[in-house]
Amino acid sequence: MTLERERARARGTAAEWMAAAVLRAKFYRVLARGFRAKGGELDIVALTPPWAPRTIVFVEVRARATVEAAVDSVGAEKRRRVETASRQFCAQRPKLKALPRRYDLILLAPGRLPEHIKDAWRPE
Repeated sequence: MTLERERARARGTAAEWMAAAVLRAKFYRVLARGFRAKGGELDIVALTPPWAPRTIVFVEVRARATVEAAVDSVGAEKRRRVETASRQFCAQRPKLKALPRRYDLILLAPGRLPEHIKDAWRPE
């Protein structure tokens, strides 16, 4: 692994840690981080806070130089891979299969507070 790739991986891990902390501060229950499946990966899987309708939330974390660049980096192909991995995650956990699903983004940029976009996209 090249040094640049190692640094990128470390930045991604730090961003996911920060995003998980943001979710926990909002009383989400983090179920998994870095779930890998055939055809996709899930950064964070969480359950909504206890007072909200029970929903499983698949969170894509993006850290870029600007929030706009972070949003732009989540294209149709990335969304499709997240959706594929989310189906596999639920298939492996029968108790979660029946829950409604939501796809969120947490965007990180230097000098900005993390931005949590709920229901960022709907599966096609």
